[in-house]
Amino acid sequence: MSYPSPSNALSYLLHVVDSWTRQPVLRLTSSFSESPITRPEDGQFCLEMSDGATLSYQIRGSEHFAKTRPFVLVCGMSALMLDYERLASALSKTHTVLLYDHRGMGSSKITPSGDEEITIELLARDLLALVAHLKWPEIALCGYSMGGVVSQQLLTLPFHESNPVSLPFVVTHVLLVSTRCRVHVGAGLRITTQGTNAPPRTMEEREMITRRVVGSLFDPGWIQARPERFEQLVDNATNALSIRPHAIIAKQGAALQKFKFDHLLDKIPEDVQIRVVHGKLDQVIPYHCGEEIVETVAQARFVEVGPEPGKVPSLDFGHYWYEYFDINDWYDVMHKFVLA
Repeated sequence: MSYPSPSNALSYLLHVVDSWTRQPVLRLTSSFSESPITRPEDGQFCLEMSDGATLSYQIRGSEHFAKTRPFVLVCGMSALMLDYERLASALSKTHTVLLYDHRGMGSSKITPSGDEEITIELLARDLLALVAHLKWPEIALCGYSMGGVVSQQLLTLPFHESNPVSLPFVVTHVLLVSTRCRVHVGAGLRITTQGTNAPPRTMEEREMITRRVVGSLFDPGWIQARPERFEQLVDNATNALSIRPHAIIAKQGAALQKFKFDHLLDKIPEDVQIRVVHGKLDQVIPYHCGEEIVETVAQARFVEVGPEPGKVPSLDFGHYWYEYFDINDWYDVMHKFVLA
């Protein structure tokens, strides 16, 4: 083995330090198209978590991997990845799309004991584990409603006071849709919980609650103008009641009343681009919650409004955002955002 001469010792040391520190960072943050990561395959998969829970996930549009930045769609409270069907179909024409069900929802399972407390932090760590498992170097996040809360929690995990964890991937772009950065009493889906000794709800009662909840996702004008589409969405939700366990939804609702990370949001790296999408007709999460995100997160900006591709036609939309306007309008918003 040859060693550097004393005169070159300092430069040698700097070279070693550079190879240990700066170069891995540059490899991690290089453009996605240069990544040597193996292209994923389309399909439905399952990942077992360290605590025994499982996450069911789906990959679409794998042929676009390494050509365009992949999107990870994060579900809201009570939602399943199948609810993203309309949006995922549009996005997967030019992007790889990752969808998954939160633990306990859809085909995903809670731990064998079933006694875990579902928190926003736990759901964020589930998301971290999933993306880390896939070994994707860069992702764009789209977090809708509770999914937006989970996405923000993920971004702040490296700064967690008691259990920080580095993200082994780069989040380059984030869409925070119909969501919030702080707990607001009264905000969120109105899904009533039952007492411990209460008898199970009948299917008729659950269907009635489902119709009311789906109705809250829209403004009355939308429902009046599109009665057939509304009934279709109610039927879709009703048919999936067996894989939307009420007990898990209740735990999700409780988690949304206890999260706390707003004091860490200013630590999110400045180069993470963040867009807030929030309709003024949202009856679930008030519009001022979107304004609060923009005021709190330095790099957060509202999506632009206008007739041009990449902008929303208006802010007159409710909580179920991508059911408003043409789906290609939302495709353009998301596609052009990640190209910036």
